Amino acid sequence: MRLLPAILIVPLLVGCAEAPPPEKPVRTVLVHTVADGEAAAPNVYAGDVRARFESDLAFRIGGKLVERKVDAGMRVRRGDVLMRLDPQDVRLAVDAARAQLAAAQADLALANAEFKRSTDLHAANFISQSVLDARRTALSAAQARLQQARAQAEVAANQADYAILRADHDGVVTAALVEAGQVVSAGQAVLRIARPEEREVLIHVPERRVGNYSIGQPAVVRPWSDPDRTLAAAIREIAPAADTATRTFAVRVSVPEADASLSLGSTANVVFPSSRDAGILLPLPAVTEVDGRPSVWVVDATSRVQTAEVVIEFMREDGVVIRPGLPLGTQVVVAGVHKLVAGELVRAVGDKAPVALDVAR
Repeated sequence: MRLLPAILIVPLLVGCAEAPPPEKPVRTVLVHTVADGEAAAPNVYAGDVRARFESDLAFRIGGKLVERKVDAGMRVRRGDVLMRLDPQDVRLAVDAARAQLAAAQADLALANAEFKRSTDLHAANFISQSVLDARRTALSAAQARLQQARAQAEVAANQADYAILRADHDGVVTAALVEAGQVVSAGQAVLRIARPEEREVLIHVPERRVGNYSIGQPAVVRPWSDPDRTLAAAIREIAPAADTATRTFAVRVSVPEADASLSLGSTANVVFPSSRDAGILLPLPAVTEVDGRPSVWVVDATSRVQTAEVVIEFMREDGVVIRPGLPLGTQVVVAGVHKLVAGELVRAVGDKAPVALDVAR
């Protein structure tokens, strides 16, 4: 009877033994395969469409704006009235200038009559030569005052005309900067008008890349509204100095064949062909940092992941360009790189493979 407890304990110990841990499932990773031709990834910059000729209009005099006849987006023709200032002050100035002109004309007539009489009196020896010279001087001064008054009257008339802002060329209003009721100063921009017949795309190039471009270099423009459409273009202007805030250089790309699909203010991509050793374009999530150095995770021949150090050339809107060095056919992990462990067994799925549904799930 004393052996019974020991016999019962053996099955209990066997039942309490830990089960072996389940095998770790193989992680599925999304990979991008470095293919032939990717080392020549083109340089793509996003920019906005602008008119080559765009000017800010302003009044030549200051005053209160009483009427604005155009809005942004409206087409105008040369000579069209765009805005008006309060004309009361300039009208009073014109009236004052005209009155001064009339007074100067009366003074000249009087001085001329006095000189003629003095000439006759001097001929009869009734007045001295000095008196005649004084009359001649008074006549010359009256003539000068008349010329001055006439010029001031013309200036006042011009000032009155300056109270009306007219379009100096055909174009499209791209911005209305003031509203009726505001008091504007002379030279303050109130409207922006663009000539839509010549259009270009303004892009900003990093300072380390601007040396690769030159005036006249060909490019291709692709509007965001119609990505399948391409327009031939060429660099027209490169800013001589970098922007103080962004440290990039403004580059204007002319599009001679621009049409309605490239509307002013819209967004377009400017594509520059690159040389063979320009770099390899990878999705932005593929590049991580390991031990403080830029790196990517690659899948080797045994389906295990390892890190490979890379050198970043520059960032783009569609990814990151790294210096050539990865062999053709290299599978680079492009998603979930922060969860990987060196030597981990994975199942690679191409980023261009069709999506498959897990029916069993």
